[in-house]
Amino acid sequence: MTTAIKVLLIDDHPLVLEGIRSVLETYDHIEVVGAESSAKAGLATSKSNQPDVVLMDINMPDMNGIDAIELFKDQLPATKLLMLSMHDSREYISTSTMYGASGYVLKDVSTSEIVTAIEKVAAGGTYFSTGVSQVLMGEQNDTGANSLLTTREQAVLLLVAEGKSNKDVAAKLDISIRTVETHRKNIKKKLGISTTAGLTRYAITHGLLGA
Repeated sequence: MTTAIKVLLIDDHPLVLEGIRSVLETYDHIEVVGAESSAKAGLATSKSNQPDVVLMDINMPDMNGIDAIELFKDQLPATKLLMLSMHDSREYISTSTMYGASGYVLKDVSTSEIVTAIEKVAAGGTYFSTGVSQVLMGEQNDTGANSLLTTREQAVLLLVAEGKSNKDVAAKLDISIRTVETHRKNIKKKLGISTTAGLTRYAITHGLLGA
């Protein structure tokens, strides 16, 4: 007999949480090992129950799902993360996958599609629901990974990713610190990345910086 896929659910909307849980429990090959309303509670429960897949919402109080991805990847590296969201923005999708999520599913998909996503991710693959795939395809059709950034912004991104401070970047490029701050702000906005660590990961992922 095939071992059931252990799934933990994290969503701050009780109706969504219970709705998904009740449906998933009708599948013999899926075992719901927990349902939590916050990322912190979900992480604590996961340490005890060791789920194969965590199905997690993005917009939650205290800690959003994207920030939680890093904690899960660090503390529970074997657990696969499947993001569940009502948002199909490229910013959310790209950042989630860059941080380590194995899939991204929109909340309006059918239950059978959520089950398919869980199966694919548990098996070590990736899964993106139809609307999400279209957004990602649009991203791949860009003229280049950094087509969003100007040449100067790419230079700033590279130096920031190397750990340089604003003062160091300003000196290196012979521009003012205020100008560096403006470039950093624009880079984060264009890429949908809010942290320096995220910018570093982006630079590595897109071949700007050696891993």
